[in-house]
Amino acid sequence: MALIAAVADNGAIGRNQQLLCHLPNDLKHFKTLTSGHTVVMGRRTFESLPKGALPNRRNIVLTHNPDLAWPGVTVVHNLDELTAQSPDDLIFIIGGATLYNETIDRADTLYITHIHHTFADADTFFPPIDESRWIKEEVQEMPADERHAYPYTFVTYRRKP
Repeated sequence: MALIAAVADNGAIGRNQQLLCHLPNDLKHFKTLTSGHTVVMGRRTFESLPKGALPNRRNIVLTHNPDLAWPGVTVVHNLDELTAQSPDDLIFIIGGATLYNETIDRADTLYITHIHHTFADADTFFPPIDESRWIKEEVQEMPADERHAYPYTFVTYRRKP
């Protein structure tokens, strides 16, 4: 299981059910990593997607509401059911904050885009990354440019044995 998120310097990941900023290279990075795999999200994260289910991925929504269903989406109601649904596939947890908090201790990999900016009006946060429990395996620094308002760094963390 892997968690994937864009996280600001203050741990923020969103505001008003939306991403903090538009980073085209981060969206491309997300698509490259998750395509062909299973993506798991909470209901509110799913409802924030502009076009519904993400193409070329198996979409799973974790919700406590037994009456919800969407086209092209598998609905599960707890983490045990999630594990049973995708026993062999690489599972990417893509949000939101509640799901990140519930799964960070189960994950073996974190794909974090560290956005080098603080968003004071953020209302949603990623759990703290305890660097004593994770190894930075890959680090790629990216500067701000005409398409990216803030510098950012792609970091792949692996859980320490």
